[in-house]
Amino acid sequence: MDGSRMSINIGQVIYDLFGDNGDLGVLLCIFLIFLLDALLVPTLPELFFILGFMAGAEHNTPIVFGCELLLMAILAELVGILSLYYVVKHIRIPKKIEKLVDTYTKFLVMGDERLLLLNRIAPMIPFAGAFIAIAKWDLKKSIFYIVLGCVLKYGIIMLLSNMFLDFFSSDQAQLFMIIMIVVVIAVSMVLSIVVKKRHGIDKEQNTEGKE
Repeated sequence: MDGSRMSINIGQVIYDLFGDNGDLGVLLCIFLIFLLDALLVPTLPELFFILGFMAGAEHNTPIVFGCELLLMAILAELVGILSLYYVVKHIRIPKKIEKLVDTYTKFLVMGDERLLLLNRIAPMIPFAGAFIAIAKWDLKKSIFYIVLGCVLKYGIIMLLSNMFLDFFSSDQAQLFMIIMIVVVIAVSMVLSIVVKKRHGIDKEQNTEGKE
């Protein structure tokens, strides 16, 4: 709970600083929030993506502004993930960490770059850029799955939000959008826990930590 509150607070600070500066301010907010999330700081980007979309709801074509938000989200994630990848690639990683990452991926059904796509539904990979570097995954494939996952997840969120705006009043649409994001975040957390328990990942990680 404290972690979620901190995530919201960080995102809110950014949104308060730039969100009132028109379209460019909102786009900058989304870029910074997604960038921090891709690096080391969780910011609940789904929530602020919807807030950004709602900020553009008064546009004649909100779906166009939504696509601009999506492009900002993709760009920010690539900058953050690739920056972390570059840093980890150029430092010495302890063998114990490499072994832990190898064990972690072997416990999963998809133990390769495709896991980055699953990560959109059930978060399994912390610090994706570092994980890609340590696991020695193919960078081009990793980028493909990162972009594909971002387009699918946030594209669907954007289309559903646009549908709410078309069929409901502004206040009702905003309420449905917020409910949708809360459900998405909750389902993602539950799926992540279920997958980890099913494959005994938490138990394995605890065992590794005691060795």
